[in-house]
Amino acid sequence: MEVEEVKLPGVGLRHDFECVNGRRIGVVSLKTGGRQLIVYGAKDPDAVEVSVDLDVEEATVLAELLGAPRVIERLNRLREQVDGLATTGIPLGEDSPYVGRTMGDAGIRSKTGSSIVAVVRGDDVTPSPTPEFTFHADDRVIVVGTDEGVKAAAAILNPGPS
Repeated sequence: MEVEEVKLPGVGLRHDFECVNGRRIGVVSLKTGGRQLIVYGAKDPDAVEVSVDLDVEEATVLAELLGAPRVIERLNRLREQVDGLATTGIPLGEDSPYVGRTMGDAGIRSKTGSSIVAVVRGDDVTPSPTPEFTFHADDRVIVVGTDEGVKAAAAILNPGPS
């Protein structure tokens, strides 16, 4: 399925795709962090028939309901397309010093330059976790960055014996 991406200057980014029934659906990612779910008209595929504003939490819940593991698949495809970009899932061991602590406590971005883009917990995925997100043992932390940055993130999250 092909997803069309359109930059909306001053607003954000819009992603659209056509369903098998011919209807178009889109998501506008606003610079403010919010999202708009849009459904285009059946007769006029350029006219928005329905628009639903979603805050960050609502968008996260909807993504989980629709199967957010697709985010991970897209990151893997992106890694193949962008030279020097590494993506990995880091399993958080029970002995990690960050079990029960927040993502902000780990400081991955400031310490490594890499970004935590999602956390997989069992069958649930939390895309774009906030700094207040609390890690649990056996979480799979999805990190994007340089090879060096991703390795450094893994060493922070699971330092091993000293």
